Amino acid sequence: VVLSGRVSLFRGRYVFESPEWELVEGGELIHTGRLVPLYPLTQGLRPRQVRKLMKQVIDQWAWQVEDFLPPQVRERCRLPELPRAIAQAHYPEDEQAKDSARRRLAFDELFLLQLGVLDKKRDWQEKQAGNPFDIKAAVLDAFINSLPFELTGAQRRVTEELLADLGRPRPMSRLLQGEVGSGKTVVATAALLAAAASGYQAAFMAPTEILAEQHFNTISALLSPVGGKGEEGAYMRSYPGILSRPLTVALLIGDIKQARKQKLQQHILEGDIDIVIGTHALIQKGVDFHRLGLVVVDEQHRFGVTQRSALRQKGLSPHVLVMTATPIPRTLALTLYGDLDLSVIDQLPPGRQVIKTKWLKPPQRENAYSFLRRQVAQGRQAFIICPFVEESEVIEAKAAVAEYQHLSEEVFPDLKLGLLHGRMPAVEKDRVMRRFRSGELDILVSTPVVEVGIDVPNAAVMLVESADRFGLSQLHQFRGRVGRGEEQSYCLLLAQDPSEIGRARLDLIERIQDGFQLAEEDLNLRGPGEFFGTRQSGLPDLRMARLSDVALLELAREEAIGLFQLDPGLEMPEHRPLVNELARVWPKAGEWS
Repeated sequence: VVLSGRVSLFRGRYVFESPEWELVEGGELIHTGRLVPLYPLTQGLRPRQVRKLMKQVIDQWAWQVEDFLPPQVRERCRLPELPRAIAQAHYPEDEQAKDSARRRLAFDELFLLQLGVLDKKRDWQEKQAGNPFDIKAAVLDAFINSLPFELTGAQRRVTEELLADLGRPRPMSRLLQGEVGSGKTVVATAALLAAAASGYQAAFMAPTEILAEQHFNTISALLSPVGGKGEEGAYMRSYPGILSRPLTVALLIGDIKQARKQKLQQHILEGDIDIVIGTHALIQKGVDFHRLGLVVVDEQHRFGVTQRSALRQKGLSPHVLVMTATPIPRTLALTLYGDLDLSVIDQLPPGRQVIKTKWLKPPQRENAYSFLRRQVAQGRQAFIICPFVEESEVIEAKAAVAEYQHLSEEVFPDLKLGLLHGRMPAVEKDRVMRRFRSGELDILVSTPVVEVGIDVPNAAVMLVESADRFGLSQLHQFRGRVGRGEEQSYCLLLAQDPSEIGRARLDLIERIQDGFQLAEEDLNLRGPGEFFGTRQSGLPDLRMARLSDVALLELAREEAIGLFQLDPGLEMPEHRPLVNELARVWPKAGEWS
């Protein structure tokens, strides 16, 4: 008999604490004297039973599993064969064998994931001929020189990356990341101008009508110094001084009167409009382009892949630029947006102030309210975010209304407050945001819908209730809603009784201003599944791999890229097992059958 367990002293004698035992019958030990697997159990099953059954299954079947990984990949990456990895993952000889097995199984998941997302990109770029733009350097130089500020080094680098892509004979497919205020819009405007100068139309799609309107005004203001005075309308503006013909920019959103909308749609179809800025209205039936060459999508995670694809269908293989102000860790960017090339504006314009961030305890609530009142008295405005985590949006909306009434009647009865929540009609949301932006409201009480929000330069205070309920990236997004003007801005975080992870988050957001650093910390704290608040769909599940393992993910990506270079269609006979495995892992892809 073999006994195995923790030994301790009891009344002067050595004793086993709950030992495992096993009869020595000449075979391999399963329960003792080795690294022993722990399996989840259901009622009526005992660990010894499951271990014995699993050992029989592994011994009989693991060695019959076909290894789909090409031998050269396995050898380069120093990975064990798949049958051995499966066997050693369950019943390892030692710690090194266990780690090697787990590394192989994790690599497989990441390798298959990368092959899938890279195939999407290859399918888009290589199976469809692109429209190479004839980049007019003189036009772009005139635009950049007319700006009332110097581009940062990062903006210049990313602009060059975009223009290089636009000049190639395959469609651009690029993700542009940059903090709030890093200057993504001016870079996107250079790309829009490059399209128009090459004789193509460009579409810019924003997640909300008020953001579309903001982009319309911002892009118009950027083009105005170089373009000169032309037609200035609420929905269409032209600039005669940029190209050999007037450059026309239009706004197409849902609340435009039908007659005007039809007129705009006709102008788009006939090619009279160069740059169209809008919302989902751009992908609706009835909006057809004369010669769509570039699509810019703002805040990608607010749009599904379906919407992105629908806009692409409106042009003959247009170039696509996706922008986000949500800092995404490199590993997640390579995974979730692996079909896109990555550009990062990792530098803020000079003079942008640090937003003073403070975590406040419950007794300091009145101090926070007093501080907010003083800021309003000085002519500033403020946000108050209420994180109502309820069973349904209806209950959440009721809770938001109750909190708004409490604040407006009992805390700030002399100030003008507005309310924003997810159940409000889009028209009402826009009306409230316009009142806040114009200064009619002192304080905007909101549920987290303000995360992707409007630019209000006069807003100087962000007060977040129950801040420990939010992830770091979301808190950083809230903080980015203020600090857009010249005044010092503040982010105040109230938390009643935060958990250990909640305290860790609040400590980090108080200390760190860099969104990309916070995103990495957020990924480590919460894991990839929760990073965007809801689980991403359309990607295979990861059981063994961790997205925090940057080195293994990048190794898998390198090998996937190399394999497609060697065998673009995976048609070599030795790659048939891999094709079969891809069809199993990506059942909806359709390319692997």
